Amino acid sequence: MVELVGAGGIGKPRTSHIEAVDPLTVTDMMEQLQQGYMASVAATAGCTMELIGKDKWGVDAQLIRPPQTALEQETMVFAQLKCTTQTVPDPTKGFFSYQFSKRQYFDHMVKARSYPKAILIVMTAPPRQAEWTQVTHDGLWTRRCCYWAYLEGMEADSKVKKPSVRIPTKSS
Repeated sequence: MVELVGAGGIGKPRTSHIEAVDPLTVTDMMEQLQQGYMASVAATAGCTMELIGKDKWGVDAQLIRPPQTALEQETMVFAQLKCTTQTVPDPTKGFFSYQFSKRQYFDHMVKARSYPKAILIVMTAPPRQAEWTQVTHDGLWTRRCCYWAYLEGMEADSKVKKPSVRIPTKSS
């Protein structure tokens, strides 16, 4: 479901609420955190995650599951990766809202694709960068996690510059 969100005014920078190790690199570090998380999840699922070097079409990565035999075809899905520190999802509510920073990001996700399909993956992270991960003898723990949504075919009023979408927190 797409929620309509107005264009809004000029506000504070998107990262002003983050307690960063280095404010000049925090958005790059958010991207790196999500890429590492996604690569780990893909590896556990027996897939590869390959980053797309130039994000021209709303695609940051492709997830590929290898074929089971030499005669079968691999399965692939494109992914647009977004990381936010501005929400703490409540799994009991079933979803949280994510607002795109630009209309074009939304448009790339809702357009019809024959193959491969595309999904939006939103990672939520604490606003304090030092809390993103914790290392123990049992492993590396990542605070919060990623959620995904398939948005193809959704619509929003063309006047809405920053559409908002519902991201499910429960598997169906």
